[in-house]
Amino acid sequence: MPSQRHASTTSQGRSRRSYDQFCAMARALDSVGDRWTLLIVRELLAGPRRYTDLHADLPGVSTDVLAARLKQMEGEGLAERRRQPRPASGYVYELTERGRALLPVLTALASWGAPALGKPRATDAVRAHWWALPLRDAVRRAIGTEAAAMVDVILPEGAFHLRLGDGHTKDTPLYGEGPSPQSAELRLELDAEACVALADGSLTLADGVRAGTVRVAGGAGPLAHALGTDG
Repeated sequence: MPSQRHASTTSQGRSRRSYDQFCAMARALDSVGDRWTLLIVRELLAGPRRYTDLHADLPGVSTDVLAARLKQMEGEGLAERRRQPRPASGYVYELTERGRALLPVLTALASWGAPALGKPRATDAVRAHWWALPLRDAVRRAIGTEAAAMVDVILPEGAFHLRLGDGHTKDTPLYGEGPSPQSAELRLELDAEACVALADGSLTLADGVRAGTVRVAGGAGPLAHALGTDG
């Protein structure tokens, strides 16, 4: 049976596999439909990353495939490679504006896939920051606004921080490893089971706080008010 995709040539003259369909969805999949590409975008939403860091947080990808995907993403205008300013050395990869525009796509995919998570399989790798997008969505639903805020998230697997609001640029990534370098409005402590429930919509953040499955600390602000933790 003939392959559904075959090699074609872009306006830049490079070869790629294409569905060759005059359809916006097909064009999008020409750019991001290959295995690992969207997961690389997930990692780069945290800001510039070195190749070695990407490889460490994408368990299962080979070095050849990762290098090929990053090169393809550069060619598609989704990511760029730049030298780090001194005193750091080496190169980092970061998303372009077009790459960052994939945020709603990844958020929707995470929401759609959450009901299929179930319990972790023995072969499943785990990273705390993989919950960043689902939890950011749950927090935004709790607030009901696009208020700017920083939120620290503590899981048994590790900690990360979330940035809320519309200011998503290469200098203001959506999330990052460890506690926020700024003063966080709230700190949320929860486990993977609570993360699954928040991601699939079976638990709201406010209900999780009331039930004690989500422990929260913080002061005043729209998020604290929405959760009833502002005193």
